[in-house]
Amino acid sequence: MSIGTLLTPLRVGAIQLPNRIVMAPLTRMRAGANNVPTALNAEYYAQRSSAGLIISEGTAVSAQAQGYPSSPGIYTAEQIVGWRGVTSAVHARGGRIVMQIQHNGRNSHSSLLPNGSLPVAPSPIPPNLPGFTKDFQQVPIEVPRALETEEIPVIVGTFRQAGLNAIEAGFDGVEVQGANSHLIEEFLEDGTNHRTDAYGGSKENRVRILLDIVDEIMAAIGPDRVGVRLSPFGQYGGIRDSNPLELFTFVIQELDTRRISYLHLVEAKGSEMGLTDELHEDGVNNAALFREVFNGPLLSAAAYTPQTAALAIEQNHADAIAFGRLFIANPDLVRRIKESQPLNAYDRSTFYGGGEHGYTDYKTLEEPSLTASI
Repeated sequence: MSIGTLLTPLRVGAIQLPNRIVMAPLTRMRAGANNVPTALNAEYYAQRSSAGLIISEGTAVSAQAQGYPSSPGIYTAEQIVGWRGVTSAVHARGGRIVMQIQHNGRNSHSSLLPNGSLPVAPSPIPPNLPGFTKDFQQVPIEVPRALETEEIPVIVGTFRQAGLNAIEAGFDGVEVQGANSHLIEEFLEDGTNHRTDAYGGSKENRVRILLDIVDEIMAAIGPDRVGVRLSPFGQYGGIRDSNPLELFTFVIQELDTRRISYLHLVEAKGSEMGLTDELHEDGVNNAALFREVFNGPLLSAAAYTPQTAALAIEQNHADAIAFGRLFIANPDLVRRIKESQPLNAYDRSTFYGGGEHGYTDYKTLEEPSLTASI
């Protein structure tokens, strides 16, 4: 096993990556007023421009799609301008960045939504998560409102427009968030989708919204700029399916026929959404399991170390590896891996919300810092 494997180039659709060290999408809750990215956000992403690819934090496709306090959107002119400051800063340092676009579905709170409306979902089934108000206060979760059939094509249209807006904002592409218990995955899995219309029941019906979204975005910006993230066998937020292997094999086969730019799989063996440092060694290896189903570039995310990441690529389980917490604490992660330098220790208490502390003030190799061994 050689760390050098991570430093080889890779083409992902229209984007040429100089290395296989990807910055995972990371919810940080530091957007400005009206869910607009700020100069602080631009600095944060620019610091990490040496990543082979940056995937932005999940970004709401509409006001209804908002799910967390101080999280960005991509549905207003002001937000597009704010994001353009981010992409310009990343590109000025030679980086590449795609936007993860999402609808949070039931994982939201009425205080974040227009006119105090309830969160929406395929069925009125609440998650097993706490709710957070726009003021970061933890509150009991609300029972979501089931979407009417005629509302679903409207949501598909918001994803299409978000793709166009992302390109206008200077992004190199988009990643559709179909993982981590957000709205799309709520439709995919029969534990959260009890519908009896064209979007419920059979796996073909439950997958319809994702495929419609992907088709619409591909038609708008091209398949070589569209990636998709999935989390087979994941259980975050109480998500579940009676036959996940059959479901996700079908989903991935359908995505493969569309020749999207990449597939990004969250590993079931990794900790759920970074809430702990636990790694479940007996969990399903999604990258290995679905490798033969998808013929394009495959990204994997699962609390990897540089060593386990290099091994996954050498074993042909994945083409690139997405790092989350390590990129939070190490803006120069690529250089540290290349030079076998120790890594900064991350501070979990600063992950969500706040200002520059725990966001843009982690030290690089040119500056003194506390470190943890790789």
